[in-house]
Amino acid sequence: MAVKQTAGRDALGEFAPKFAELNDDVLFGQVWSREDRFSLRDRSIVTVVALMAQGLMDSSFRYHLISAKNNGVTKTEIAEILTHAAFYAGWPKAWAAFRMAKEIWTEEDAVADARAKHEREMVFPIGAPNDAFARYFIGQSYLAPLSTAQVGIYNVTFEPGCRNNWHIHHAKCGGGQILVCVAGCGFYQEEGKTAQELHPGDVVNIPAGGEALARGGTEQLVFPSRRRSSGRRNRQRMAGGRKRRRIF
Repeated sequence: MAVKQTAGRDALGEFAPKFAELNDDVLFGQVWSREDRFSLRDRSIVTVVALMAQGLMDSSFRYHLISAKNNGVTKTEIAEILTHAAFYAGWPKAWAAFRMAKEIWTEEDAVADARAKHEREMVFPIGAPNDAFARYFIGQSYLAPLSTAQVGIYNVTFEPGCRNNWHIHHAKCGGGQILVCVAGCGFYQEEGKTAQELHPGDVVNIPAGGEALARGGTEQLVFPSRRRSSGRRNRQRMAGGRKRRRIF
């Protein structure tokens, strides 16, 4: 489904309001939305070729290459599309287009390769994207239930750059949470305390009513957590950091 576009109004809403309206409401709002007649994937291919033929290798071309990838155009397909168009649009234009396309599709490969490597090195599965709890995270996390009988055990993986929000596990009695870092590197912090670095084998006992957070560091951070409901007072957050960069 086409995404509602606001780029025109964001950039030119005051300077050229009519142009902004036509860009957002007609071009993207009406033309791109006619998916019953022409799919988003095919529209992306036509747009990429048209821009390449004009030699427009600017931010708009990059945007449409990213859209093409998001709409299902694969690396193999974009290479064939640009190669075919090169004979009609011009060889130098194809070279310029390939430089940008290679950047965009290589970024995807690097992320996929890193995830696959990480999963091979870990004893537990990464699981599926943690969509059900995505509103509590910034960035991509994954969830793999390891055991839901007796005491629930879950493997939670944070991609670099991912973190979760401060939160509290409520309980009428008992409670608490145990985090076990099994792969990657990250940080954990309780409210009012200094962040502590976590490595495989490190165990964190979160007391009932404890407010805390955790995040990934140099690589993906994985917690198979033995979950118990915690008390009302303390909150927790887990988060993933960017490579060679600390947030705290």
